[in-house]
Amino acid sequence: MLNKVLVPDIGDFEKVEIIEVLVKTGDKIKKNDSIVTLESDKSSVEVPSTLEGTVENINIKIGDKVSKGDLLISVEIEGKKTEETKKEEKEEKIPLDTEKIIKEAETTLKKKEDKIILDKPKERKETEKSTIQVNSKEDLDPVETKEWLESLSAVLEKDGKNRAQFLIKQLIEHSYKEGSDLVLSRNTPYINTISPEEEIKSPGDQNIERKIRSLIRWNAAAMVVRANKKNSELGGHIGTFASAATLYDVGMNHFWRAKNNKFGGDLIYFQGHSAPGMYARAFLEGRINKSELDKFRQEVKPGGLSSYPHPWLMPKFWQFPTVSMGLGPIMSIYQARFNKYLINRGLLKDEGRKIWCHLGDGETDEPESLGAIGLAAREKLDNLIFVVNCNLQRLDGPVRGNGKIIQELEGIFRGAGWNVIKVIWGSYWDSLLSKDKSGLLIKRMGEALDGEYQAFKAKGGAYVRENFFGKYPELLNLVSQMTDKDIWKLNRGGHDPHKVYSAYHSAMQNKGSPSVILAKTIKGYGMGKSGESINITHQQKKLDENDLLYYRDRFDVPLTNEQVKNIEYYKPPENSPEIKYLKECRIKLGGNLPERSSFAKAIKTPQQDIFSAMKESTGEKEMSTTMVLVRMLTNLLRDKNVAPRLVPIIPDEARTFGMEGFFNKIGIYAHEGQKYEPVDSEQLSFYREDIKGQVLEEGLTEAGAMSSWIAAGTSYSNHDISMIPIYLFYSMFGFQRIGDLAWAAGDNQTRGFLIGATSGRTTLAGEGLQHGDGHSHILSSVIPNCKSYDPTFGYELATIFREGLKRMYEKRENIFYYITTMNENYPHPAMPKDKSVEEGILQGMYLFKEFKNHKKTQIQLLGSGAILREMIKAAEILQNDYKIDSNVWSVTSFNELRKNAIEIERYNLLNPDKNPKKTFIESCLSKTEGPIVSASDYIRMNSDQIRPFVGKSFYSFGTDGYGRSDTRKNLRKFFEVDKEHIVTYSLSILAKEQLISSKYAKEAIKKYNIDPEKPIPTKL
Repeated sequence: MLNKVLVPDIGDFEKVEIIEVLVKTGDKIKKNDSIVTLESDKSSVEVPSTLEGTVENINIKIGDKVSKGDLLISVEIEGKKTEETKKEEKEEKIPLDTEKIIKEAETTLKKKEDKIILDKPKERKETEKSTIQVNSKEDLDPVETKEWLESLSAVLEKDGKNRAQFLIKQLIEHSYKEGSDLVLSRNTPYINTISPEEEIKSPGDQNIERKIRSLIRWNAAAMVVRANKKNSELGGHIGTFASAATLYDVGMNHFWRAKNNKFGGDLIYFQGHSAPGMYARAFLEGRINKSELDKFRQEVKPGGLSSYPHPWLMPKFWQFPTVSMGLGPIMSIYQARFNKYLINRGLLKDEGRKIWCHLGDGETDEPESLGAIGLAAREKLDNLIFVVNCNLQRLDGPVRGNGKIIQELEGIFRGAGWNVIKVIWGSYWDSLLSKDKSGLLIKRMGEALDGEYQAFKAKGGAYVRENFFGKYPELLNLVSQMTDKDIWKLNRGGHDPHKVYSAYHSAMQNKGSPSVILAKTIKGYGMGKSGESINITHQQKKLDENDLLYYRDRFDVPLTNEQVKNIEYYKPPENSPEIKYLKECRIKLGGNLPERSSFAKAIKTPQQDIFSAMKESTGEKEMSTTMVLVRMLTNLLRDKNVAPRLVPIIPDEARTFGMEGFFNKIGIYAHEGQKYEPVDSEQLSFYREDIKGQVLEEGLTEAGAMSSWIAAGTSYSNHDISMIPIYLFYSMFGFQRIGDLAWAAGDNQTRGFLIGATSGRTTLAGEGLQHGDGHSHILSSVIPNCKSYDPTFGYELATIFREGLKRMYEKRENIFYYITTMNENYPHPAMPKDKSVEEGILQGMYLFKEFKNHKKTQIQLLGSGAILREMIKAAEILQNDYKIDSNVWSVTSFNELRKNAIEIERYNLLNPDKNPKKTFIESCLSKTEGPIVSASDYIRMNSDQIRPFVGKSFYSFGTDGYGRSDTRKNLRKFFEVDKEHIVTYSLSILAKEQLISSKYAKEAIKKYNIDPEKPIPTKL
């Protein structure tokens, strides 16, 4: 029987053109197979079949215009359908059927029921039971308070903490209902989250681990001091790693798993200033030798060690560039999310890998550090663990001298939905806390400010006794049997390997949310008076002989006084217990860290036919280069090699870019699928979320979208699978907004496409000053491995894009592409047949058209992007009205032309005895006649990049100044890059070069109503 496939609801569009028919008569098709492609002036979308069967009739052809309800094809369906089957098929058209929702709800309820299992409380020994005391000074009714607390204790003992937490939550909700508007704190007392009774002790040999940690501390400090003894310009940091050594040591010995042939490896974002410690550990492991340690921060010659983690400089060692504060945290969040994305799409095996990010408490001031923590909680990224080294100090002084940074961060993270683990106090405090029956010690811990805690560790045990414990006589009595030395030994949690191990273990076991460990440490731990817990610690890079002797003695490093004086490294023999233990730990964890490698397979470049349609003329049909790109991506989604690897990334602008057709075709990634029916579910391009979705809709976060792009673009190394991220954004909100991340992307050897859509200062007409991009190509030009292009026509874009795929994914070059596209609709010509055109497009320029009717006066017109079309119109006017010939050159990339030119110039200068090479600019322009006029929709600096290399009179024009809102015509006139200004300037230039009379320029100024007295646009 025959069934009809009709045009579905396509939104607010009527008479939409069919640009492709994807089936032919006799084809067997399945439900959701694409049958035609529709294209309006704003978007392109494939229409899926609603039936399964054999195509009997095709009722449309390319070029037809259709609306909702029009017949597309007829399908022969085998067998007769029952009414029940028809009903089922009708129901299947609903994106989310009721039965599925019910099943999901039942599953969720079952899981919740499973989770509500009362945890069995640990049996408390009789000796542990204590009488609850209540401080009556701040309590209106101590007896009542005592009864409440005793009741809660009984619940904890009998039914466990889950029941107790449930009751507390019910009480809070009840108080709100009864009219209480007090906001209850998300903070817990200023003590460790994990009690001593619940601690999981480290299984490691603590004596050997302390020795190893001490040697790493010494070698890290010695490396920095030796470098600065050689040359004080080199700098370096000792204090940060000194405070974090235990945090790294415990992870390296017991938790962080390396990549190998059986496991994908955990990903560790090392805090940048701790790099010396990583080098020192690698020295003990035998991965770095003494000579390399002595080249710390001396990288010009081979074998040097980079100042901080930089994959570009040490591509086999560092995985992530993290030293620009805030970038490590946000990149790690999106890395964790991308890991889940790959798993949910079935591209990566779920191996329980973890992403660890180390950062400092001062670093959390950066918006990027905390700006995406909500996403991590929403997406339930339990594969993500933050370790915040809370040494309470920034570069100049306390992070929160008048407050408590750990409590502040606890509230922020817990409020966002993270699992928070505080590691504040070391084991030496446990006995004191157990004796504190009144809670006065905990109260004092909560009262003291971070500025005071800094002083406590800088001024000795007697000072702590007097100023910390001395505030309350009861606390002085609590420590009366302790010497000042005993008080000084009261350690902080971040320096206690057992406390750190227990926190890491707890974070590893946590399910359903990301974890953050807030570890309290001392900046410059072990550096003594020269740098321990004092404001200058961060800048400290020199230690005198007495400081070094103190450091040696503090950590029991087996060096003589003479060896200390010479600042010698220390490495035990290979068969020593320390080295054997160190290596055994890493063998158990799969290998060395940090280490960067890639086993990703190349992706074959798609065939030319995928791009062929973009190289043909559109005739009278007008379209933007953004639409050309969308059409090209649609074609790429049909390539079996490329399609699964494409990662479209959009910061909430898909409809602006005409990409809403991707919503239904490949889906929007959502870690829980779609639990609601979207308001536009009846339309063809409805907002379809799916756990296997391919599009990353990031919302209004350019930094987040860029971090996703970096995660996808480095997947070839981090996950051994090459992905092709294509991030589309308003070009103004690209490099200007996230320049630091773009620089880090280059350092990280990211591969992928950045698409600056709606580009150009006059092309995005009505948006105005903040949106009009006139300089993104200047910003992109500073990144050495970024290749940027500003194409005008579809065939240019197709040629550049295919070359990008070939170089990045088949040849596996560590480069990335920035391509600007526009939202201005106009016809696109066919690609010229000349074989040199493709090379010119890729090198940066080619001859688009010659105007040579008169063979007298000639001028060279160089146009780029949107303004090339103004150049073409200007050339026509010059020829028809003024009998001036011209060559019109399409400049696809001033940046690429400049890169080639400076490289050739350098070669020629360094090889004066050899025949000079020609730049690509010279090969194009050396045999032409007349001055050069160059213009783009960007500031003049864009085309000025090639000025030194043209060897002719050169005049550049552009859109210098602030953008503004108006029509494209008016904007181009205002910025003096319209055809009339180009004609006028060309005539004036030819007059200046004494090639024509100046009267023609004067006539043009009058003819086109150009005001010579108008201020330059930069002043308006």
